[in-house]
Amino acid sequence: MSTPDRLFKLRSHMATLGVDAYIIPSSDPHLSEYPAEHWKFREWISGFSGSAGTVVITNESAGLWTDSRYFLQAEHQLEDSGIDLFKMGEQDVPDYKEWLSVHLNAGCVVGINGKTITINEYRQLAKQLKKVDIRLDGKVSLDEDIWEGRPPMPEDGIFELDSSYCGLNRTDKIKLIRDKMKEKGATHYIIASLDEIAWALNFRGKDIPYNPLFHSYLIITENQVYLFIDPHKLTSAIGKQLAIEDIKVNLYDDFYEFLKDMLPDSIVLIDPDRANSTILSNLPSQSAKIEQSSIITNLKAQKNEVEIKNFRQAMVKDGVAMVKFLHWLDTTIGKEAITEFSAAKKLSTFRAEQDNYHGDSFNTISGYAGNGAIVHYAVQEETAATLKPKGLYLIDSGGQYSEGTTDITRTIALGALSDEEKKDFTLVLKGHIGLDGAVFPEGTRGVHIDILARQAMWQHGINYGHGTGHGIGHFLCVHEGPQSIRPQDNGVEIKEGMISSNEPGIYKAGKHGIRIENLILTKKDKETEFGSFLKFETLTLCPIDSRAIDVSLMNQTEIDWLNNYHQQVFDKLSPLLSDEEKKWLENCTKAI
Repeated sequence: MSTPDRLFKLRSHMATLGVDAYIIPSSDPHLSEYPAEHWKFREWISGFSGSAGTVVITNESAGLWTDSRYFLQAEHQLEDSGIDLFKMGEQDVPDYKEWLSVHLNAGCVVGINGKTITINEYRQLAKQLKKVDIRLDGKVSLDEDIWEGRPPMPEDGIFELDSSYCGLNRTDKIKLIRDKMKEKGATHYIIASLDEIAWALNFRGKDIPYNPLFHSYLIITENQVYLFIDPHKLTSAIGKQLAIEDIKVNLYDDFYEFLKDMLPDSIVLIDPDRANSTILSNLPSQSAKIEQSSIITNLKAQKNEVEIKNFRQAMVKDGVAMVKFLHWLDTTIGKEAITEFSAAKKLSTFRAEQDNYHGDSFNTISGYAGNGAIVHYAVQEETAATLKPKGLYLIDSGGQYSEGTTDITRTIALGALSDEEKKDFTLVLKGHIGLDGAVFPEGTRGVHIDILARQAMWQHGINYGHGTGHGIGHFLCVHEGPQSIRPQDNGVEIKEGMISSNEPGIYKAGKHGIRIENLILTKKDKETEFGSFLKFETLTLCPIDSRAIDVSLMNQTEIDWLNNYHQQVFDKLSPLLSDEEKKWLENCTKAI
C-alpha cells in the first residue's frame, strides 16, 4: 500500500469519527525517543523513518514537521507522498499548531492518541486550538483501525544488572525514591519512562533496538511497588525475587484501569513532560496531583562513583574497538572496496569482540563527503557511497556495555584534503576544546556555556543547527536528560556527576560534514570566596585525526590540550592492542 493509499484510508476513518485533522507524533505511550516497531505509526503512514517528526493530516492537506537533522532525508522520503515538508526552525515556517489554526475552521475537531503526547504538550495544543474555537480530542487511536500488518509487541525477556555495575541495589533505589516522595508529600509516584523504570529496578531488556529497555509501567507508593509488565518477560528467578521484595507484578494492559481505581485521596507525583496525557485523564479527578520533574530523572543523571568507574572501563573497551576500526580503515582504504554501510558493520564487529557488549547504542551514522553533511544520515546498504582515498568521512557511533553507554564521533581524512576542509575541521576542534576546558560556577546551565563550542566558528560566519551536548545513560539511552548544552535554555543546571556529550560540527551540503564528539564528566574544580566551581573531564579515548588540522589556526593552549589528550589515549589503550595497532596508534597520537 502506497503512502497516498494509506492517507486515503486514514481520511476515510477520520470522516466516520467526525475528525477534521489528525496528529501523529513519533512517540509511543512511554514517550520513547526510539520506539519499538509496534509503535511506529508515523513512519508507516508517511514513509519518513527519521527518529523525530510529527505528521498532521487534514481532509485536504498533510504535512511533516521535523528539524534540521532530517531535512535532506525527509525531502527524499516524502517525494510523491502527498505530504509536505515543514522545516522546523526556519524563517516563516509555522509550527503545526499555527498551521492547524489557519487551515481549519471554527468548530472543527482535531484528533490525537493521548498516549503519544505529554501532559504539557497536550495542554498547550488544546489551549492554542481553543483560541480559534477548535476542539482537541485525545481519545482517537486510528493506528488500531487502519494499520495493516502491524508488528506485534516485543516479547523478549528481561535480565538483571548487578549492583556491582550500578552501585545501588533495587531496595536501595526504592528507598531513595521514597525519601524524595516523602519530601514532596506524595503517596503515589507514577513512572512511564522506560529508562527510568529500568534504572529504578536494575533490569534491562531487549524490546527496543539500541536501547536496553522493556515495556512496562511502575507505580511506587509509600508501602508498595506495582510493576505492570508482560509476565512472560520474567524468568522464574526474577519473579521469585520480586515476590520476596514485595514488588507486585500486574499485567501491562491493566495499567490504565488500575489508575482509574486508585483511591481518591491519593497524592500523585507525576512528571507532565515524561508522562502521556491519557495517564492524567485516567486518574481520579479528586486525587491531588504534584506535577514536577521526575525524581528518577534527576537521580540517574548524576552518576555515582561505581557508575563512573564502570563508565571509564566502557570507554577503554570502546576506545580499543575504535582504534582497531580506524587502523583497519587506514590500512585498507584504496586497496579494497569499502562502503559507508560496510564500514559501519565493520566497526560493530570490533565492538562485539569486547566483553559485556550488548549491541550498538544507536544506528551508526556513516557519511562520506557530502553525505556527512546530513546530520542524522541513515545509510542503507543498497544506496551506500563507496569510500575513496580522498576527502572526509564522518562516523558517529556508540556501544552498549554492562559498564556503560558510549557515543563517539570521529571525522577522518581518507586522503588529501582541501584548505576549506582543513579549516572547517580545525574550527570544529577549536570549539570542542573550548567547551572541554570550561570552568564554571555551580548553578551554570548548558545555555551559558554553549557559546564556547561555537565562538571560533561564529568568527568565520559558520554555525550548526543541533545542540552541542546531551546527557547519556548508564547502560541505558544514548540520549538522556535532563541536562543539555544548546542555545535554548531548559532551566537545568550542569551538576557534578553528570556525563554529557561534547559534539560541535560544521555541515556544508554536497561537500562535507565534520563533527568531533567525546563524552565529558562534570567534576568539582575548586572552592573560592566566590563559591564552588566545576569543570569537565574527557572520558572518551580515541585519537583525533591530526592530518585534518590546520595548525596555524590553533593557539598554544589548544595544541597542548590535543597533545595531552593523545598521550592519555596512547597510555590507556596501547597495552590492549597488537604490536601493529600499537605502532599505528603511536604515530596517530604523536605531538604536533
